[in-house]
Parts: sequence; C-alpha cells; structure tokens
Amino acid sequence: MTPEDEFLSGRRTTNDLADELGDAVRSCDTQFRQYGAVRRFCGPVRTVRCRDDNALMHATLATPGAGAVLVVDGGGSVHTALIGDVIAGLALANGWSGVVINGAVRDSPALAPLPIGIKAVGANPRKSAKAGTGEVDVPVSFGGTEFVPGETLYSDEDGVVVVG
Repeated sequence: MTPEDEFLSGRRTTNDLADELGDAVRSCDTQFRQYGAVRRFCGPVRTVRCRDDNALMHATLATPGAGAVLVVDGGGSVHTALIGDVIAGLALANGWSGVVINGAVRDSPALAPLPIGIKAVGANPRKSAKAGTGEVDVPVSFGGTEFVPGETLYSDEDGVVVVG
C-alpha cells in the first residue's frame, strides 16, 4: 500500500506524517476552512499564483488533474472569490483531488456537498477579475510553507502538510 493509499484509507494522518518524517514534512500554518465534502485528500502539487483574478486557475482546472491538488496563492486576499461552484465542478469533472486556496471561495452552500477537497481562508460573494494575471506551476509560499510542483500534499482535519 502506498503512503497516499494509507492516508486516504485513514490508516495514516497528517499528524502521523509529521511524527514519522520529522523535518521532511512542511506543515502549513494557515488556518483554512473546509468547503468541499472531502475532508481527507492528497496528491501531487500543482500551483497557481494569482490575486483577485481566477482566469489562470480556471484554465488549469480545465485540464486533466490526474489526482493532483491545485495550490493557489491568492495572497491571502478575501476581497474576491477565486473559486465557486462552477469552477469547483470543473475541477471535479477533470479528476483533481483537491484545491487549497490562500484566498476566498464563493457559493459555499453549493461547494459543501461536492466530493472534492476544497480548503480556503474565507468566503466572499464578489467574483474575481478574469485578466489572466499570475503564474502557473511555480513554487509558491504562504503559511510558512513552500509548495513546489511535483511534491506531495496531504490534507485532513488537522491541517495541510507537504512532503518533498
């Protein structure tokens, strides 16, 4: 059984990973709220850096996710939402296991039953710009953690950790 399978089955938690792997685990200090129905998810990291503009995030989630987790550095802004029910549905349809957003969501009642992991710092009904500013698949940092494309992210009720 792979470490990812052990994690998804509940045999291993983020706490276990931190205890077993020590400094090899990077734990994100950001206190996220859970918005999707899936509380435990993991997968290879993909990234988008954008602030108050979700065009690149939308375009990325429109591609096959193959179980990856999209980590979005929205600069911690809750001024506009970066994801709502339409984009979350797109992520689900394209096989993404989750989205971790250092920013806001909208349509939170519609996100709650979706079988995908969605974590964000808050919610705001205001939609974002669509100019396409930002970067894709570059290392991003927030919450005292660097998220590098290709590393593995694990998320459960206790937090988000990354293993290189």
